[in-house]
Amino acid sequence: MSAITHALTAPRLRRGVVLPIFIVVAWIVVCHYELTNTRILVPPLAVWEAARALHESGVLWEHLRASLIRDLAGLSLGALAGTAVGGLLGASRAADRLLSPSFHAAKQVALFAWIPLMSVWLGVGEQAKIAFIALSAFYPVVVNTYEGVRSVGVEHIEVARVLRFSRWQILRKVVLPSATPSLFAGFHQALIYAWLGTLGAEYLLEPAPGIGSLMVDGRERFAMDVVLVGLILSGLVGFGLNALATAAEERLLRWRVRGV
Repeated sequence: MSAITHALTAPRLRRGVVLPIFIVVAWIVVCHYELTNTRILVPPLAVWEAARALHESGVLWEHLRASLIRDLAGLSLGALAGTAVGGLLGASRAADRLLSPSFHAAKQVALFAWIPLMSVWLGVGEQAKIAFIALSAFYPVVVNTYEGVRSVGVEHIEVARVLRFSRWQILRKVVLPSATPSLFAGFHQALIYAWLGTLGAEYLLEPAPGIGSLMVDGRERFAMDVVLVGLILSGLVGFGLNALATAAEERLLRWRVRGV
């Protein structure tokens, strides 16, 4: 908890709120003097009232809970698959030569370009959404796991073999400690990409409870206050996930500083 508190009170964060405060002030001024169409850019007070109404009705938390559950399911699948594939490519030269060209070719395809194909294979329901989120998390985990495993020094492996370490001991005592920083970097990126994939899947696939669907519903009803509530909430969740991942990484990798 102290690590999270430190991350949220860091000087960098305090400097970072300057621009959001400026944007909110400018937003208030523009709406107050009606320098734009206030049906499109609704005043901040209207957004606050819409958020309070959604909160009191429980609708806001229903959508948020659905998005977070969906995000966690896709992130877990993508991270597990990415770790397995990245570890295989990093540990096996044969697998690297055989599979890496196809993987890098597939990685060049824009992520949202997979949605039409997924909708044919899996439909437009929950399975397709979770698969798309998993794919969003999959690529960064594979790349960082591969780099982490490949970064293990050959001399360390040779020393472990001289000491008669088993394969499991080499993996646990040599490979994993060396690859851990890269693994955390991959999971951190996957966390962010999975949340973006969650919003995209909810926005583009079958309507169901979720922040993306809340914004779609607001757009169709021309309730721009609801759209902005969803937009702000999605940004706050993304910021919170990033801060949580940063704090966890700093706490769990403190041994790097001590080692130095």
